Amino acid sequence: MADTTRIVHARAQGLTRVYPARAGQPPVNALGPIDLDLYKGEFLSIVGPSGCGKSTLLELLAGLAAPTAGTIEFEGRAVRDQVPEGVGVVFQEDSSFPWLTVWDNVAFGLENEGVDAAEIKRRADFAVGFMGLADFAKSYPAQLSGGMRQRVCIARTLVLQPRLILLDEPFAALDQQTRLLMGDELLRLWRETGATILLITHALDEATMLSDRVAAMSARPGRLLEIIPTGWPADRDSRIVEDARFGAITARLWTILREESMKAIGRTESRGPA
Repeated sequence: MADTTRIVHARAQGLTRVYPARAGQPPVNALGPIDLDLYKGEFLSIVGPSGCGKSTLLELLAGLAAPTAGTIEFEGRAVRDQVPEGVGVVFQEDSSFPWLTVWDNVAFGLENEGVDAAEIKRRADFAVGFMGLADFAKSYPAQLSGGMRQRVCIARTLVLQPRLILLDEPFAALDQQTRLLMGDELLRLWRETGATILLITHALDEATMLSDRVAAMSARPGRLLEIIPTGWPADRDSRIVEDARFGAITARLWTILREESMKAIGRTESRGPA
């Protein structure tokens, strides 16, 4: 049920995605139907088994793909065929340009939009500094660690001043300790910018730590099984993993997803006679 006390920032209604038949193979029902309200200023994570359509859902919300059925809105306007103004997307893959410095990578989007040079400098300097990259502004991506390259990718999105940030497993390639620290950086960005954030992740602990709400999806075709509020304060950081409720929420997510994950890998669990 929708929360009528909060402003809906993005909405999906009756959303489905079916990939057409190819090379003699039948169509693939990848997603849906899904109804989802994303509230202004919240941090929502989506978890689910591999292949359940999490990334497909993000692409549809971003306007990077068209739904087979259903509608998507951002700030009350229909999303169709392109990323709406005010939406930023960060993918798992390192999308930085290896031939550009950190600063030039961050400034690239603004330059491409023809923004005034003084404004580019102001915003790029801020984004580079905000993400802790000021000392590496003249470095190239190959000279940076994996975590720092992901900071560059986030800074490239931040500089565009998005009101909704969509993240598709941005920390998947990082070690656990670095993921926790990058999570702290992401929470700081969320608090200081006031942006709404939707995060796709396989990591249940990451979703629990970062989110106001965590949505659990079924095996393909992905549907929303349950949305769990965490109740964390806005000023949380990675130390929240010490809270007893952290383990309880993560365990609840696994209880929901265990059977769905087994479906995704083609296994069923014998339950004995009914």
